[in-house]
Amino acid sequence: MISLNNFKKIFTTVLLILTLAFVEIATNSQMAIADTATNPTAAEVFSANCAGCHINGSNIIRRGKNLKQKALKKYGMDSIANISNLVTNGKGIMPAYKDRLSEQQIIDVSAYVLSQAQTDWK
Repeated sequence: MISLNNFKKIFTTVLLILTLAFVEIATNSQMAIADTATNPTAAEVFSANCAGCHINGSNIIRRGKNLKQKALKKYGMDSIANISNLVTNGKGIMPAYKDRLSEQQIIDVSAYVLSQAQTDWK
């Protein structure tokens, strides 16, 4: 039989382990939420920074300069490098995003544009 003293020690140890496990789970959950907030997906970056002019791959300013596959090819924007350069430095009325987006976000959103163009933005 377990003495009351030993029971208290076991109970305290189990309680401590459960508390630590709960803290670990809560911390990991908070880190996952923070990671999503600080590392948005390419679709989220596009939505927040590009969709104002390029919703669904269109161009509300200059219709022919859209993000559809045919236009990207026509204007030499059918590679991640070329799209990244345009997003980074801007051109004409399109602003530069080098001060707003990280280099990785620019590369990711460029790849996103190409992948969406391949499916005709569906």
